[in-house]
Amino acid sequence: MRSAKLIRSTAWALVGAGVAAPILRRRIKLPPRVVLGAAAAAPVALCVALPRRRSRDVAVCALNMWAYLAAYELPHDDAAALEARVRVRYPIVADRVIGLGVPPTLRLQRLSKPGRVSPFERVLVWCHWLWFFVPHTSVLYVLLRRPERFGRSATRMYAVFNTGAIFYWAIPTAPPWWAAAHGYLGDGESRVVRRMMIEYGEEFWADRWEGLYDVLGGNPLAAMPSLHFATSLMAAHLLAEVDPVAGAVGATYATLLGLALVWLGEHYAADLLAGAVLTESVRRAAPRLASPARRFSALVQALEARANPA
Repeated sequence: MRSAKLIRSTAWALVGAGVAAPILRRRIKLPPRVVLGAAAAAPVALCVALPRRRSRDVAVCALNMWAYLAAYELPHDDAAALEARVRVRYPIVADRVIGLGVPPTLRLQRLSKPGRVSPFERVLVWCHWLWFFVPHTSVLYVLLRRPERFGRSATRMYAVFNTGAIFYWAIPTAPPWWAAAHGYLGDGESRVVRRMMIEYGEEFWADRWEGLYDVLGGNPLAAMPSLHFATSLMAAHLLAEVDPVAGAVGATYATLLGLALVWLGEHYAADLLAGAVLTESVRRAAPRLASPARRFSALVQALEARANPA
């Protein structure tokens, strides 16, 4: 019993540290490796601290996303250092090829009326905002409809998030609106890329918009690959495995979101292609990684059993 209590106490301490480290990182100047290590250990520690049930599964996913958010935001804690190494030109070159000489964002925004966000563009903005719920709702749908598939589905979804965060550290890349604002989209073309999400957000949310944007916009130089598109594409795959109708809805949403991301100036078309490659790579790698994943899971389950004896 004493051994079980010690294991549980240690696990809960790791969970607490993983939750607290991202919050306290600026105040007590924690090194990034400490923040990321603590945050990454928390989901595993929770699996040891509590016996498995649905509520624990949901909490583990939430802790994984907490760790992802820390990894996503941390590079921008030193904004000057991040801007010093940001990559700007290579996605512009790729998009000029895709757009036959003109980046698709500029082509699409030529259809807009300056100073006005059209009803269709408002639909695109809402499609973008709804993304914050779509990946997690799709995993929850699998949990409710086909719980035996939940582990595999959640692993693939959050592997996309976690792998994408590695690229945000390795190759911080500017989105179209940032590149245009800093003069990289010239050559006789319009240098202005409107952020209709900002324009409509200020109109729709009024005084609440600034606070909402501060919460959701933690790193403006994390565009490659587009995890908006990558995770929405993965959501469509996961939903299709459970229900063809749900899969069709997911695929329709992913397509509309892809159009929204490019039209609204939030991503290059090249970012979306990279996101699609990331998603399909995770899907292809999943069967090959299943065996080591099962071995790791067995170790965690053994600790769980010792921490929570019947």
